[in-house]
Amino acid sequence: MSQATPKSNYSGPVVVDPLTRIEGHLRIEVEVEKGEVKNARSCGTLFRGLENILVGRDPRDVQHFTQRTCGVCTYTHALASTRALEDAMGIEIPANATHIRNLMLAMLFAHDHIVHFYHLHALDFVDAAAVVNADVKKTAELSKSISKKPTSEKELQEVKDKVTKLVQSGQLGPFSNAYFLGGHPAYYLTPEQNLLAVAHYLAALHIQVKAARAMAIFGSKNPHPQTLIAGGVTCYNSLTKEALDQFEGLLNETVDFIENTLVPDVLLVGGAYKDWTQFGGGAVNYLTFGEFPAPGKERDVNSRWLKPGLVKNRDLSKVYDVDFNKIQEHVRHSWYEGDKARHPYEGETKPKFTKIGDTDRYSWLKAPRYDGMVIETGPLAEMVVSYAQGHKEVKETIDFVLKSLNLKPADLFSTLGRIAARASEALVITRQAKVWLKDLRNNINKGDKELCITPEVPQEARGVGILNAPRGGLSHWIVIEKGVVKNFQLVVPSTWNLGPRDKDGNMSAVEEALIGTPIADPKRPVEILRTVHSFDPCMACSVHVIDCENNETRDFRIL
Repeated sequence: MSQATPKSNYSGPVVVDPLTRIEGHLRIEVEVEKGEVKNARSCGTLFRGLENILVGRDPRDVQHFTQRTCGVCTYTHALASTRALEDAMGIEIPANATHIRNLMLAMLFAHDHIVHFYHLHALDFVDAAAVVNADVKKTAELSKSISKKPTSEKELQEVKDKVTKLVQSGQLGPFSNAYFLGGHPAYYLTPEQNLLAVAHYLAALHIQVKAARAMAIFGSKNPHPQTLIAGGVTCYNSLTKEALDQFEGLLNETVDFIENTLVPDVLLVGGAYKDWTQFGGGAVNYLTFGEFPAPGKERDVNSRWLKPGLVKNRDLSKVYDVDFNKIQEHVRHSWYEGDKARHPYEGETKPKFTKIGDTDRYSWLKAPRYDGMVIETGPLAEMVVSYAQGHKEVKETIDFVLKSLNLKPADLFSTLGRIAARASEALVITRQAKVWLKDLRNNINKGDKELCITPEVPQEARGVGILNAPRGGLSHWIVIEKGVVKNFQLVVPSTWNLGPRDKDGNMSAVEEALIGTPIADPKRPVEILRTVHSFDPCMACSVHVIDCENNETRDFRIL
């Protein structure tokens, strides 16, 4: 039987500002009526001027700027910008370069999804303070029941002792900021379940380093890899047996953690919070750009291992083709000049701030739409579309998750479904990475070590870099005139999911997802965090601030 969802009788406003455990700065404003959210606004609170910075620059320099868009998904922006320039050049890259790009991106997915579940999101459901009441022996038995590689009683005791000391000292350390711990009615896990989750929170801190290290084998460093160029990659020193063996070892450790820790933990949390299949549904249209192109077909989105596609109105019986000419960005309710929706090639970034708390123009994010439709993008969209397309590995994984939780496909359209989809995506992609690594080894063993070509930058051209990032559909749009950048626009996943209303007043995916959310305690609105965090917001990708006088970045820390 599903847990009865607690709800207060509160009516009035609730503002979460800043909403933490995300990349960047986000403010969420909701109006609550009798314990349920009835209206919502998603407000990005810093201006992004990156597009303006790129005008007039050499197109080959763009990726070094755009990967500084974010401190987490640096590689996705570098790759999207590189693909945009390659599209403008009209070139394809060597097969080995595609394999290496795919391997790096696969490890970024693993890193991002592990960090997101454990360190940014899990404690919306896990009460770390309750660990002090856990029975260690029962927790060890629980671990054996859900995983082929359980956590030992000794490890669990060590974690309990550490957390108990923190709780007794009143200094909760990593668990102290923006968590609603201790006696909140919306937390359902037993003390033993909490202890196991916290133990794996700490274990994930170590495994995420290994995923990042694997990326650096091909990228020379992480974050901000240095080996991408328009025409391929330049990591010839990574083609040795020693380097490939090291990458394979790190990949295997990461896959092992996802299979035996991440997925079981998601099922554990999901089983306790099955009522959260009723909340957080949001948009009804799901768009994915697909990812992981076939060798020699980097510009052909239909060659990708995960195919692009659109599911409308949550109807899994049909998947529509994607036409990137149908993308527009709205600014009617954003802090920018004008009301006109524009295709990214004609996009403008002209700031016009009003005030925080404005209900008309209220965010620095733009509002992308596809063919006029509100869209959700990200792992849920990717898994839903691939499932509807009959993708073998995705279908097997999603069916396993649904069976384990005794859910139906329609239950995926929810906060809990979004969490399950993210873990499923991490699993299928990292398993497939073993195939790409094997193909790369085979090419090298046959003497094929070509990694790049050196094309010329066109004087007049335009191009788009289409990429499915861990957070969803990402596209970089470049217009080149007289050999330099005339216009550059980034349309990022978090603008799709967390932007404001469009010119017709339609809410964004996260705004819609918050409608109907129950609030048990308006002073500790963990339920808002659950749904917003399930999108894994990245405001750094969506908004930036820069001093136009001297290019000095202004950094602020809100405590």
